[in-house]
Amino acid sequence: MPKNFKTFEEGVGLSFNNLDLLRQAFTHRSYLNEHRTLTHGHNERLEFLGDAVLELIVTRFLYEKFPEQDEGDLTAYRAALVNAVTLSAIAGSIGMDDYLLLSRGEAKDKGRARQMLLANALEALVGAIYLDQGYEAAQVFLEKRLFPKIDEIVQKGLWQDSKSSLQENAQETEGVTPSYKVMREWGPDHDKHFTVGVYIKERLVAEGEGKSKQEAEQAAAHKALAAKGW
Repeated sequence: MPKNFKTFEEGVGLSFNNLDLLRQAFTHRSYLNEHRTLTHGHNERLEFLGDAVLELIVTRFLYEKFPEQDEGDLTAYRAALVNAVTLSAIAGSIGMDDYLLLSRGEAKDKGRARQMLLANALEALVGAIYLDQGYEAAQVFLEKRLFPKIDEIVQKGLWQDSKSSLQENAQETEGVTPSYKVMREWGPDHDKHFTVGVYIKERLVAEGEGKSKQEAEQAAAHKALAAKGW
């Protein structure tokens, strides 16, 4: 059934000059393999652009909001704000899942795989807004949808370095240092994704995913802390 992107626009308060850009933001590469007559491309280039726009806007926001924080804390805040978990949650909250254009095979994937697709699509949407309406429009969108998340992230300590915390607890409790192993990596060079496992005493404790090995390690460490009750 064709997707009505006008309905999506109305729901999130957007109005695109070029509706093909909006459609492209939702189009996974696999969908084009099954619909070769489409004139617009997939969303990987928009995601590449949106990632950079997102990072700049978020960096400036954090720089101005936390004038007393040093570079290290601001970097950790930013990582917590733009990781796949946060971005996919926002994408879900504005109904993006209902508009994703996926192949029949990709459409069956749920859980972590769908989470990554949603996070990527949100970055592509930011890129599309930037191209269609400029920096300020992208900033307004993120101010409304993303920036409110920072208060919870700071208050609950979600920004803290999970790897350091896990190492401290593992050394104190079990006398060992955790180790990390890449379990899987996929995607083109400009859009790699990683699944990393964290081991304590050669036992797999948890796995995490991310768009870099570092992000995946942090996600794995965060889950390991919860699994160990630390």
